[in-house]
Amino acid sequence: MGETVKLGLNPEKIRDVNPRLVSYNVEMTEVTGGTFWKAYTDAQIDGTEQVPPPDFSKGMGAMHQWYDPIDTTNPRLRKLAKELGSCWVRVSGTWATRTYYDFAGEYEAGQAPEGYQNVLKKEQWINLLDFVKAVDGKLKISVANCDGLHTHDEPWNPSQAKLIFDLSREYGVPVEAVEFVNEPNMLQNTGFPKDYTAADFRRDQDIFHKWVRENYPECIIVGPSDTDPMAMQVDPDGKPYREGDDGGASAGIAEALPYCSTADLLDGCTEPLDVFSYHYYNGVSERMAAMMPSAFTPAEGAMSEEYLGMAGHCASCFALYRDKYCPGGEMWVTESGDAGAGGHTWASTYLEVPRLLNELADFSTVTTGIVFHNTLASSDYGWLKKVTFDPRPSYFAVLLWKRLMGNTVYASGEKIREGAHVFAHSRADGKEGYSYLVINNSWTETTTVELPKEAEVYALTGNGKLRSRTMLLNGRELVLSENDELPCLCGENVSAGRIEIAPGGCTFITL
Repeated sequence: MGETVKLGLNPEKIRDVNPRLVSYNVEMTEVTGGTFWKAYTDAQIDGTEQVPPPDFSKGMGAMHQWYDPIDTTNPRLRKLAKELGSCWVRVSGTWATRTYYDFAGEYEAGQAPEGYQNVLKKEQWINLLDFVKAVDGKLKISVANCDGLHTHDEPWNPSQAKLIFDLSREYGVPVEAVEFVNEPNMLQNTGFPKDYTAADFRRDQDIFHKWVRENYPECIIVGPSDTDPMAMQVDPDGKPYREGDDGGASAGIAEALPYCSTADLLDGCTEPLDVFSYHYYNGVSERMAAMMPSAFTPAEGAMSEEYLGMAGHCASCFALYRDKYCPGGEMWVTESGDAGAGGHTWASTYLEVPRLLNELADFSTVTTGIVFHNTLASSDYGWLKKVTFDPRPSYFAVLLWKRLMGNTVYASGEKIREGAHVFAHSRADGKEGYSYLVINNSWTETTTVELPKEAEVYALTGNGKLRSRTMLLNGRELVLSENDELPCLCGENVSAGRIEIAPGGCTFITL
């Protein structure tokens, strides 16, 4: 017999959260064109074919393939992004650290000056700025910091950063938030100058932050943008976070690669942060499972308590570091998704929806801030399919979140347990009452929900299976119609009494 959940009419308030909680990344390599994670086959997505281990003798490139630049002028992409409301758009990623801003048209396509990897053309950046403007977004970036700009024993200089800051501001879409670089804790794998150290980073981050404050004082300083597995195990004073904690393997690829800690990046810095940031994934995908088996979760664990609990645990751990290095500031997850290295084979299916919704809800019970999903429209974890921009189940899930879950967070009154992950918010429409999210993460048992009054019910399920490419809302398939019109995202009016949530189902309930 499954769990029974009772929804209350007077839950206790926890906090108000940032209205742009739901935001996303557009990787710099998408804008310029370049390599990114290899696509899975249809059979791999269905779970009927295993992903072969990569040839690691070829380095990380063994898991990448070439992609042409994303078409940020595409009407479908802009329409679906705009439906999500005002979000932060982060243009960053490892590739951004080695991108040269060729706004003067010095280089041919496919070429880059020595010490850089990619070239960003002026037209590409203008198209991206137009996209941000069209979707009522706010722009956040990171900047170049590689051998092409300086050597490790030379201080960072703003010659490149000034180009992108000035062009953006002059065009009317200023850089409103910035991280110095992407994932600086992985010093040897993020494109920094040869022999770059944590001390070099601290020197250069202070230079960069001071330069931004002097020249673009309206810009929010965010950092350090790291993925520190040690932060999952011990607090900033080196004390174990919780008995027997192994770090949850959720900090991503940093566990298997040389890295430095959050303290290494921030201790001794003189320029303070406005916002503390970190990266969070539920481990690594099948692409890196052979390299990091302890950080990989198979599909059978995609709704387990351990897997779903990683986001909240990670937020609680990093909140201690936020309190030390950015007291009173917000906490932003500037990259997030089901798995590092491009997402699991099921990331594009309904099976990703329970994790995604649980992450947003659990994070909101811990702190206020932003969760930048990686990505909007690239790789298997994108909310939209690359090139065609067909919306995946995860897109409709976050769209419903934006339309139903308001910015005030309440205690649901229900203990988190298998079959009953229950969260409560204000109503997004501003009306009196509450919006509940109930996630039944059982594979086999039905969850019963007792409604104290008449309610609107939005029941999400897979289309015949959990690894379905489309999702059902109250039994209706969610797909675009002619002219890219969204399907009706309508609730079902239900009288006071009991409703049932199917195994794996996620149900929004407004009272």
